[in-house]
Amino acid sequence: MTVIVFAATARRRVPLAAGACLFSFTAFWLAQRAADVSMIDVMVYRAEGATVRAGGDLYALRATEAHLPTTYPPFAALLFTPLTLLTTADMRTLATLGNLLLLVGLAHLSLRLIHGERHTRVAGALWVAALAVWCEPVWTTLRYGQINLLLAVLVLWDLSRRPGHRWAGVGIGVATAIKLTPALFAVFLLLAGAAEALRRGPWRPMVRHACVAAASFAGATLLAAAVLPYDSWRFWTRMVFEASRIGFAEDTSNQSLRGVLARGLHTGDPGARWALAAAAAGALGLGVAVVAALRGERAWAALSCAATALLVSPVSWSHHWVWCVPMVLLLGVEAARRGGRARWAVAGAAYLVFCSYAVWWVPHGTGRLELAQNYGQMTLSALYVVTAFVFLLVALTRSRTSRTV
Repeated sequence: MTVIVFAATARRRVPLAAGACLFSFTAFWLAQRAADVSMIDVMVYRAEGATVRAGGDLYALRATEAHLPTTYPPFAALLFTPLTLLTTADMRTLATLGNLLLLVGLAHLSLRLIHGERHTRVAGALWVAALAVWCEPVWTTLRYGQINLLLAVLVLWDLSRRPGHRWAGVGIGVATAIKLTPALFAVFLLLAGAAEALRRGPWRPMVRHACVAAASFAGATLLAAAVLPYDSWRFWTRMVFEASRIGFAEDTSNQSLRGVLARGLHTGDPGARWALAAAAAGALGLGVAVVAALRGERAWAALSCAATALLVSPVSWSHHWVWCVPMVLLLGVEAARRGGRARWAVAGAAYLVFCSYAVWWVPHGTGRLELAQNYGQMTLSALYVVTAFVFLLVALTRSRTSRTV
């Protein structure tokens, strides 16, 4: 009888959640149309695909009126070639629809990572997506037509699999072949697997997970090299080392340690000081992630690694922070499970940081205005980085006897 009642309740919840999600997405779509968003990045992606089809020089490309360069590995450009078959209007529509569907997928995978496969509910994912679509990283991702949600879904698909799953690692490998930052997840898995092996034996699922990711990355990269040998040689021998091609380090949108230091030191190149800070943050974040993994806390481990990757990357544009969706969700679940005003305050503050758009309340734009920010403005434009460190601190200080998430 209880099972029947529960099933009936679940059936009522899904249509309500679906209606709320559809309403939120429709309002979002109308708001973006009213804002006349450019979706400039998807235009760059199509230009990359056209360059591949025409046999042009991929890394000499300057696309759109902003003269934006190609910054991703050659494998990404191969994936962009189908965009050349679409009209601009159709491409923008499909990019928006695809990203909204990916957001639902991100919400679902986040819940599965946190609660486990058996406890994931469709209604919950729809409610999360309905709220998350309004946060700044998601808004900006759809505004530019970016691929951040796709990369996050690929990685989370891997990390939410049961340990030892035969395909676990493919998502991280492919995501790394598209954009290099997800490689840190493979490093984390290798470190966690090695630490686990020291305790229990020479071969653990996490080591296999990392090896599959490395093999998948190598396969995709070699495929790109076979099709685009010149572009692959240029990228891996030169372009991969030129972070300055992507944009100014001090840009307000750069929510990485390098961006915060550039604004704080009033310099476009924080140099060795950033390298030292990134190394320290990387060691701290990976250490927190490995400890969480050894305690069986997969969600805390995976999202600590995500926060670390965003911190240490030379450039983490604000739209790269779509990882805020599972991070804030995990903080909220932790507060609901364990209670306490402090936990609710941290979860609420994190939600407000990403939904307030406060990083844009400072002078920005042409003229490199960020180099002259005052202390208050520097604080606002460092909120994502501060939130990531708070997340790592919460993960680090959680009691070892806490309930496993």
